[in-house]
Amino acid sequence: MTLHQFFADPGSLDDAVVGDRLVLRGSEGRHAVTVKRIQPGESILVADGAGVRATGMVLTAAGGELELSVADVCRVPAPVTTFALVQGLAKGDRDELAVEASTELGVDRVIPWQSERSIVQWKGERAEKSRRKWADTVRAAAKQSRRAWIPPVEEVVTTAQLVSRCRRATASFILHEEASACLAAQPIPAAGEVLVVVGPEGGISPAELAALTGAGGIPVKLGDQVLRSSTAGPAALAVLSAADRWQ
Repeated sequence: MTLHQFFADPGSLDDAVVGDRLVLRGSEGRHAVTVKRIQPGESILVADGAGVRATGMVLTAAGGELELSVADVCRVPAPVTTFALVQGLAKGDRDELAVEASTELGVDRVIPWQSERSIVQWKGERAEKSRRKWADTVRAAAKQSRRAWIPPVEEVVTTAQLVSRCRRATASFILHEEASACLAAQPIPAAGEVLVVVGPEGGISPAELAALTGAGGIPVKLGDQVLRSSTAGPAALAVLSAADRWQ
């Protein structure tokens, strides 16, 4: 059975070595004790969300805290080639579903996009509140999938800002139903940032497509089917991960 994983504060495991005693407190400690009902004698994983993960045996579990003895410490390096999902804001929970599944499938960074055809609008206080909701979704998905790194969720970008980001990226793949090239046939850079751009329910507008391709973006498709905004990003991440990481 796969061990349960919990997140400690970033940096809290920097100096951890075998034999150390660690205490898991706060919301993660309470979740481990009261929801997961972790008991003394069980082994669990504790990650700091920044690449360090420890395996430890629980010594005590009470009062919303766990104390464990560290049995192993693993430092997972950041990938040389990073995958960033640019997700067009979509109505309902479709964009959150995309972000959640993409985290499980290996995305390294999430960029919300206020595209031309997005019905949902992130403005003012709502923008930060919505971004934090995405960040919470990403954290939970990273925890469930036992990731040592928690992908950051950036602030929402406009199309003009996204065009600038495409110019800086090593590669930018724009998912579009009318594309002739397949994502699976594209070479993956040996280093740098790879953007995967997904539009909202109404798709990417012709003007946006022209601007993004003018900045070096490559229109691609996943196959003959037309996927929803909630599934296109995760499907693309699966293709990239299978070619670059799942070997």
